[in-house]
Amino acid sequence: MEVHPFEPFLPDNAKLLMLGTFPPAEKRWAMKFFYPNFTNDMWRIFGLCFFGDKLHFVRQEEKTYDLNGIMTFLKDKGIAMYDTATCVIRTKNTASDKDLQVVEETNMRGLLERLPECRAILTAGQLATTIACRQLGIEEPRVGTYSELMLSDRSLRLYRMPSSSRAYPLSVEKKAQAYQTVFDEIVK
Repeated sequence: MEVHPFEPFLPDNAKLLMLGTFPPAEKRWAMKFFYPNFTNDMWRIFGLCFFGDKLHFVRQEEKTYDLNGIMTFLKDKGIAMYDTATCVIRTKNTASDKDLQVVEETNMRGLLERLPECRAILTAGQLATTIACRQLGIEEPRVGTYSELMLSDRSLRLYRMPSSSRAYPLSVEKKAQAYQTVFDEIVK
C-alpha cells in the first residue's frame, strides 16, 4: 500500500484546483512534485499554454523540470494541485490508472473548503474525473467539457481534460489546445 507522497499544493489565491489520480512510483520521478514523470506532458502543456514553448519548464539535459519556476508560476497564477487518491495499491508496477486500486480517496469537499477563491476544478484523466464527480454528486463531463456544481453557496465548474500521460493518444500540442480553454477562462 502506498500513501500519497506529497502534501496538497494550495496557494491562498487559488482559483483553479487541478486533480490527477496518484503519482507514479518514486523511481519514475524527475522531481518531488506533481506530474513528476519526465515523460508526462503536463509541464510541457503548461509551457505551451502560458509561454508558447513546451520546453519552458523542462530541463532537457538533466531530464528534470524547473521545480522552483513551476511553484512560483503556480502561486502567481493561483493554481492548486493535488490528487483524488490518498492511498493506493498498485496491481502492476506501472503508473497507469487502470493498475491502481484506490484504498482511500481524497475528501474533495474538504479540499475545496480550504480553497475559498477556487472557481474551477480540472481533472486530468478518467479515474480522477470519476472519483471527483462521484464525491461531488455531478455527472461526468465528456473530455474537453465541464459540469457545474454548487458547493455551499459557491458555483464551480469541473472541467474534464485529456490525460497528460504519453499513453493518451493525443499530441502534446492538441492536449495544450484543450487545456488552453480552461486556463483562458479561469487563470489568465
